[in-house]
Amino acid sequence: MEQHKVIRSAFTVGAFTSLSRVLGLARDMLTAAAFGTSGAMSAFVVAFRIPNMFRALFGEGALSSAFVPIYTTTRQQEGDDAAWQFTRKVGTLLGATLLAIVLAGIGLTFLPQRLPGHFSQNTQVLPLMRIMLPYMLFICLTALSQGVLNSHLRFALPAFTPCLLNLTWIAFVLFVCPLFGETADQRIYGVAFGILVAGMVQLGAQIPAMWRIGWRPGLAWDLRDARVQRFLKLMAPVALGQSVSQVNMTINSFMALFATPWAASTMYFAERLLYFPQGILATAMSTVLLPVLSGHAAAGAHDRIRETLNHSLRILLFIMVPAAVGLLVLARPITAALLGWRAFDATSVDHATQVLQVYAPGLFVFGLAKVFVPAFYALQDTRTPFRNGLMAVGINFSLNLVCTLALVPELKAASLAAAAVLAEAFNGLTLGWQLRRRVGSFGGRGVLISATRSLAAAVAMGVAVWFGHSALTHALTAAGLHGKWLQFAALIPTLALGIAFYLFCAWLLRCPELGHVRDALVARRQRRAAPPSPSV
Repeated sequence: MEQHKVIRSAFTVGAFTSLSRVLGLARDMLTAAAFGTSGAMSAFVVAFRIPNMFRALFGEGALSSAFVPIYTTTRQQEGDDAAWQFTRKVGTLLGATLLAIVLAGIGLTFLPQRLPGHFSQNTQVLPLMRIMLPYMLFICLTALSQGVLNSHLRFALPAFTPCLLNLTWIAFVLFVCPLFGETADQRIYGVAFGILVAGMVQLGAQIPAMWRIGWRPGLAWDLRDARVQRFLKLMAPVALGQSVSQVNMTINSFMALFATPWAASTMYFAERLLYFPQGILATAMSTVLLPVLSGHAAAGAHDRIRETLNHSLRILLFIMVPAAVGLLVLARPITAALLGWRAFDATSVDHATQVLQVYAPGLFVFGLAKVFVPAFYALQDTRTPFRNGLMAVGINFSLNLVCTLALVPELKAASLAAAAVLAEAFNGLTLGWQLRRRVGSFGGRGVLISATRSLAAAVAMGVAVWFGHSALTHALTAAGLHGKWLQFAALIPTLALGIAFYLFCAWLLRCPELGHVRDALVARRQRRAAPPSPSV
């Protein structure tokens, strides 16, 4: 792929990922309105973290990163038949292993209930976990299909698949949860069953696309296959290296469960607001980079790897830096407008705003690993991200212990969020330093200069939106607007102002990334407008 193709593909994935984020935002607004930051919502968050963490460990992150390079190499060197046979072997092994884990996990959830004083903080965690544990079986098999589709450079359906989770979740909150009872403690079980159904729907959606590219169902068990053994060797360390964020967030949720009843759910909603801008490019860039860098690595083209990393980092920071600044400045208006209604009261808004302001500066450090980790996996080096992941998890857990033991309850949620940001910063920066030693300099000085320009433009934008939102709120209040109408009428123009002002400042500062994004989008439109090539 050329640089423009990488960016165009990233924007394709980013568009669908953004659609998923919009639907996810709608789902979180409805969930917040129904459950707020209640103890029932915190129990659901903690219970959902377990299957969601396994999804990250053995699904989207680890499986794709270990599977895609081997699948790509097999397909290039041995042909499609060998690649499909490898896929069936991995699918059989993955399905059998996950089924055993799910059954064992469900059985283990009954044991703590026999112990005195079990989970005195919240007794709903284990029953909810039993319902949602099978979700990880379906979503991990879905991730295998997505890895195959991405290897064939088909990014749209895998990027759209999370939308199915959000649509199912929304439907269950609106129509199914009320059937479970009148209280939040009763209705929360409807959301848990929605997660289970969503896993089935996501897996089913992959089958037609897989069939069209040549996949046929079948079972194959062969642990002696050299490619399967290589996959397993890559998979084990990749599981942590690719999923540091999920592991840290899971640890934080469990620690929050022992802090205050609202802490776990507050952190969840703040994270959801954080993931909305992150999904615009960071997740999309990671998805596209793995097969692209795998191709460069297979050809031994380290110069192309360095060039792709430089370009990707500059584009990533060009978008994530202003997103971080904007989220920091507008944390309260965004939280109040999007989440602050019905069960999500003013106190919930205050708590979520505090946590979101701590998370916001971490937006661009969260994105660093999304660029660096695929490069290591493309080089089939999984040990380095694994070691870094272990250290990052250790740093996060140590800081969590200090925060939980030493701080007052009102500060514990924000402090747990700060621990996650610091751990991610350590992980991303050390990965970049180690990758530079492996493939050579990928233009760190140029990336730093570009990031400085982006930060200068973003700070100017932050000042503009701060005063702009305040002035607009006063003007609209004087005009008679109140409540939600006022919040959205002030927030939406402020966001538009911020984007326009940032692009203007970037143009004044001659940020080259502005031209790169424009050229990629223009090339995409030209490609769509061009007539199809005549067949030979």
